[in-house]
Amino acid sequence: MTDHVEDANRRDFLVIAGNAFAAVGAASLIWPFVQQMNPDASAKALATTEIDLAPVKEGQAITVMWRGKPVFIRNRTKDEIEAAAKVDPSELPDPEARNAALPSNDPAVDANRVKAGHENWLVMVGICTHLGCIPKGQTMSDVKGDFGGWFCPCHGSHYDTSGRIRKGPAPRNLDVPPYEFVSATKIKIG
Repeated sequence: MTDHVEDANRRDFLVIAGNAFAAVGAASLIWPFVQQMNPDASAKALATTEIDLAPVKEGQAITVMWRGKPVFIRNRTKDEIEAAAKVDPSELPDPEARNAALPSNDPAVDANRVKAGHENWLVMVGICTHLGCIPKGQTMSDVKGDFGGWFCPCHGSHYDTSGRIRKGPAPRNLDVPPYEFVSATKIKIG
């Protein structure tokens, strides 16, 4: 009878060991296929970008690329900040902030579209929310629209000095990407 028990224990061990060996073998075959779906180093490098804001004077704006999209960065004047702060979000076509760092239903007050302590810096994705055009308003010679911000000449969308839609067919405010100040004059987007 002890031979029968030893054979059963040996058989159980061989079944478990065989199954474990097969599982490890299958995982080692599947791993390269799963790994190839991860982004490569060049895609990961585009995930974040750092921008030095020191050369951008008050009233000026720059455009940088992040993840293949234009990002508008404007060093707003005190008048632009005051004009943006006076707007009641309930009067806007899109009352939501559209800030990646805030909950989706936060109101589109100017303070929810900038970083506290850096209210003069407005950072947003420069793609019109109507059909994906690039709004004008980044250079001094560009048409700024009826509200001093940006104007999309393709279909007539007007954005204010906080990047909020005020008039035209665009359904949403310009999006604020995830960003943070890494120093007093440098930001990291992404």
